[in-house]
Amino acid sequence: MTTLSVDELRAAVARELPGVRADLERLVRIPGIAFDGFDFTPLERSAEAVAELLRAEGLEVQISRIGEGHPAVIGKKAAPAGAPTVLLYAHHDVQPPGDMSQWRTDPFEPTEIDGRLYGRGAADDKAGVMAHIAALRAFGDQLPVGVVLFIEGEEEFGSASLEDLLKKHQSELTADVIVIADSANWDIGVPALTTSLRGIVNSFVTVEVLQSAVHSGMYGGAVPDALMVMSRLLATLHDERGDVAVAGLVSKPASPLDYPEDRFRSEAGILDGVDLIGTGRIVDRIWTRPAISILGIDAPGTEGAPNALIPKAKAKLSMRLAPGDDPKSAYEALKAHLTKFVPWNAKISFEFEHDGNACVIDATGKYFDAVRDAFKVAYNGADTVEVGIGGSIPFIATFQEMFPNASIMVTGVEDPMSGAHGPNESLHLGEFERVCLAETLLLRNVALA
Repeated sequence: MTTLSVDELRAAVARELPGVRADLERLVRIPGIAFDGFDFTPLERSAEAVAELLRAEGLEVQISRIGEGHPAVIGKKAAPAGAPTVLLYAHHDVQPPGDMSQWRTDPFEPTEIDGRLYGRGAADDKAGVMAHIAALRAFGDQLPVGVVLFIEGEEEFGSASLEDLLKKHQSELTADVIVIADSANWDIGVPALTTSLRGIVNSFVTVEVLQSAVHSGMYGGAVPDALMVMSRLLATLHDERGDVAVAGLVSKPASPLDYPEDRFRSEAGILDGVDLIGTGRIVDRIWTRPAISILGIDAPGTEGAPNALIPKAKAKLSMRLAPGDDPKSAYEALKAHLTKFVPWNAKISFEFEHDGNACVIDATGKYFDAVRDAFKVAYNGADTVEVGIGGSIPFIATFQEMFPNASIMVTGVEDPMSGAHGPNESLHLGEFERVCLAETLLLRNVALA
């Protein structure tokens, strides 16, 4: 098999990069949000814009959805005789912008500042979409592998219809290698393969103590209020060191990678003087141990709150689970803990929202060697780091289950300062160029493996 040389591909990526960036900026301007309560018209425009980009590269393209699910774009180009097929995944939907006052720039008007492109979705994950397209453009009509692009339209909202979409299109999506461009590199200039991700269980707990609000002066001191109950109950979820105190959850050691505390504090944006929680190495705490976060509490606001005992309070909890834990048993363990420790025999009830499995990837074999070689060239000799991710991408476990013979590579365009999901999300443009070259070389190396 003959294919373009490394130097030819490097030159091709450099040639195509201005157009790739222009198309990325066009995608960022489309506020495609799959969350309830938003106008879904931009999401339809986003899907069609991606479809047009794929058609321009000669792919057979369809836009697909399941029921009320949001549009995914599937593009396919058959492999040359005897060549492998690579599935390239990304998503075109984005997180809501959140508090607009926290943005330095308009989140849907891409803006370059100091070598970074600011905008919602600029890093997560429209840059992933365009990295795939950059590789296709670099090869032109000399693509050495078959490709299937699967660009999802509701990843940020939980991928509710993804499993059914994969089942519907399973035969079309079957591939030797799957590249999921929705993660992050270890640092600017240091490429990474994500080899473990935590699972997730989101749920609600409600406590009730009264039939209705009553006068805090007449009854306070004998009657507990619901916020008092909830505060004491939630405090039992962690011990005095900040480690999760729920019995029955799995904990494991992470990779031997060192994550210096000063770097972690800077990247997390922790205020000066605020202590970290938990014990042990930071990578263990955030990659392979459980975490429980309190995402919200339904309660009266402080302004205008009456002098009354609150009868009912509700909290949203998010558990991140170590690889190897089962979301269903973890949820039962959480409920058992809260039921055991609810104070003063308050009434307690639970509501399940959603869960997702953790996953571990065995990053060995000829195709993983191929991607490491590609990264090494694109990143000027830097070795690839294997990292865990504390967040959850449950659909990766779904890909593992449905395509057991594929080598699944989780990569990404983000760096520690990208700020995905928060205000001022941004893409490091130098890193993006390296990612585009790395993916181009990856396709070349897979063909030659």
